[in-house]
Amino acid sequence: MASKRTHRSRYGRYVGGPDPLAPPVDLAEALDAIGEDVMSGYSPEHAMREFLRRGTRDQQGLDELARQVAQKRREMLAKHNLDGTFQEVKELLDKAVLTERKRLARDLDDDARFAEMRIENLPPSTAAAVNELSDYPWRDPEAREDYERIKDLLGREMLDQRFAGMKQALEGATDEDRAQISEMLKDLNDLLTKHRNGEDTDAAFEQFMDKHGDLFPEQPETIEELLDSLAQRAAAAQRMRNSMTQEQRDELDALATQAFGSPELMDQLGALDDNLRALRPGEDWSGGEEFGGEQGMGLGDGTGMLQDLADLDALSEQLSQQYAGARMDDLDLDALRRQLGDEAAVDAQRLAELERQLRNRDYLQSDAQGDLRLSPRAMRELGKSLLRDVSQTLSGRQGQRDARKAGTAGEPSGASRPWEFGDTESWDVTRTLTNATLRRVGEDKDHPGPVISFEDVEVQETEARTQAAVALLVDTSFSMAMDGRWLPMKRTALALHQLISTRFRGDHLELVAFGRHAQTMEIAELTGLAPEWDKGTNLHHALILANQHFRRYPNAQPVLLVVTDGEPTAHLESDGEVFFDYPPHPLTVAYAVRELDQSTRLGAQTTIFRLGEDPGLARFLDQLAKRAGGRVLAPELEGLGAAVVDSYLSGRTYGGSSWFGASG
Repeated sequence: MASKRTHRSRYGRYVGGPDPLAPPVDLAEALDAIGEDVMSGYSPEHAMREFLRRGTRDQQGLDELARQVAQKRREMLAKHNLDGTFQEVKELLDKAVLTERKRLARDLDDDARFAEMRIENLPPSTAAAVNELSDYPWRDPEAREDYERIKDLLGREMLDQRFAGMKQALEGATDEDRAQISEMLKDLNDLLTKHRNGEDTDAAFEQFMDKHGDLFPEQPETIEELLDSLAQRAAAAQRMRNSMTQEQRDELDALATQAFGSPELMDQLGALDDNLRALRPGEDWSGGEEFGGEQGMGLGDGTGMLQDLADLDALSEQLSQQYAGARMDDLDLDALRRQLGDEAAVDAQRLAELERQLRNRDYLQSDAQGDLRLSPRAMRELGKSLLRDVSQTLSGRQGQRDARKAGTAGEPSGASRPWEFGDTESWDVTRTLTNATLRRVGEDKDHPGPVISFEDVEVQETEARTQAAVALLVDTSFSMAMDGRWLPMKRTALALHQLISTRFRGDHLELVAFGRHAQTMEIAELTGLAPEWDKGTNLHHALILANQHFRRYPNAQPVLLVVTDGEPTAHLESDGEVFFDYPPHPLTVAYAVRELDQSTRLGAQTTIFRLGEDPGLARFLDQLAKRAGGRVLAPELEGLGAAVVDSYLSGRTYGGSSWFGASG
């Protein structure tokens, strides 16, 4: 065997982070899923964890990976047992004894008869029989060879428990090879004892690796790496021993004295275990498993399986992401690849990249309490997605406009004018290119200016358009959440907010949530609002806030949009206290009607969106809408967002008529 430390160059898969050739992760899908859960009442942290657990359309999530880990663990325990080495020793012993008996039967001397008596009276225990024959003078060479193979097997198995692959490496080894192993163990124990005593062992480690490095294919770079590798293997060997029955442990202890025919090996391995326990007490030295299969494993293979089981247990914890400070970057991708294959490792790596980008690109931010929340950027992206859904719905309706075409500064008049800073009107491309061409004709050909300069740009003139003051009143009573209307309500508010904030920036949107009382909310607050058991539907208070909004913008067209699934059951008293009664008290109804009349006098165009099939609610809301000169719509939940956006677009006026025409 070689005795010099070797240096190898190895090529493998890309491990320097995300695969540079892999397609980009789909953040849009992640944001949509996370946003849905947040609007359903979950925290952003919980929503992100749920998304990572579910996975994406194209890759497995953490739950599926954890299921595969658990399944492999169960299969390993159900398939194997720890009798492999014992069975192999028994087979070699039976073969040696049978061969020797045949030889003795042919010999006629008295010594042969005494030998037969000794053979016939061997103890039933395999280990005891092996020890009994340790000084037996074998007559048959083949029988002696089989018995010597038992000693060699035990020595290789004992070493394989501590040094993976040693059983195969030492097959057919010479006395010189075994002497080298013995010397390595002595040097290793000397090195670990020095390290255990706090001595500087850097130079000693280098000397050790130069001398015995060929026995350590993992090529540790430091003594700490060497310790980690050795301690993990030794702890797995101890867990395997703990998994045996008491009878198996007794047999193993008895057989161990015959390893390589000398007790010296076990003394060295015992000293090694003592050093490793002292230097790595945090390893699991006390665990065990229950094996119930029929396929026997040797000591080395069993130790390797215990290491695999430890890998699977660690992966199970990592995949659970339930511990404090859990991150997808904690996943041991190499271990996952070893246990479940390349596809599982790739899926986990992409999930980790999703989490990393969600955090690093400011989609998720921590508030003052350290809790995650959706960032303004995430809200914009989520709003874009919801608005696209609404736009597709609207563009598919007969005779109605696609909301994506909305949002210019007004209707083109046919004229153009030079661009000025702050203009948002569309370019007049023909006039702009003409101006650029005429300018360049008169320029010095040796020193031409830019192809298009800002002084060339002309924009389309537009006719003025009426601004709108929009009040969206959303019912947040508990019945909305109980009947599955909570999420559609929030999606609707976010889609309308996105439309107005990006394409109708001159309009003014007020979001009013009303349950037992009403309050104005920013879109982020409404999006993250959790449902609470709160009796009362205070439409009166909500209309008061809406009218205050309309009065702040006297030159804007008031647009009143109300989303509710119940009649008003609460109102504000003059002292600011909330009055509640069910069925609706006549005074509550009167207060709500009076405030709605105020909205009508302010010129509000009113649309009420009725959720649910309650006939009494339908009659009541129809009467309200008729009084206000408005209308009632009863959309399906999945069409609520499109209905509200469509009503907003239809309710805006331009030149005295509906800007988008009748909404049907």
